[in-house]
Amino acid sequence: MIIDIPEGEDAIPYVWAEMVPEIGTAAATYSMSVYDHSKLGLREFEAARLRIAQINGCIFCLDWRTERDGVKVEEEFADAVTEWRTTEAFDDRTRLAAEYAERYAVDHHNIDDEFWVRMKAHYTQHEIVELSMAIGSWLAFGRLNHVLGLDSVCVLTNH
Repeated sequence: MIIDIPEGEDAIPYVWAEMVPEIGTAAATYSMSVYDHSKLGLREFEAARLRIAQINGCIFCLDWRTERDGVKVEEEFADAVTEWRTTEAFDDRTRLAAEYAERYAVDHHNIDDEFWVRMKAHYTQHEIVELSMAIGSWLAFGRLNHVLGLDSVCVLTNH
């Protein structure tokens, strides 16, 4: 880990809320808003989130599963996200969410008109903006946690 965490402190809350409270609190509010106010379906939400986690290599994010009304995606879902191009476990919206997340993270300059035609056939403009903001949050904060090594001490044991 890059940051020294005082004994007895949880790494992520310490770094985010105590070290830089003016920024960290706003970042945490943004991050939580993605989960608390999303209107996207759980499968497309998790497909995009897990694809970003896989790209970032964030251990915490890879271990996390979003829960809505007591429901989480099935255990095999993360493997399907890895194979988003060929899996039979995804409908068009879920596949597009994983594709968008990957392109957003690693090749955003080459998101072309053909892709947007496919996205607009399955997502409203509001959903595209929401998904874009969610992906931006996961990309930034998952990468931040991984780069600073915070994810290695905050792995969930019960998800």
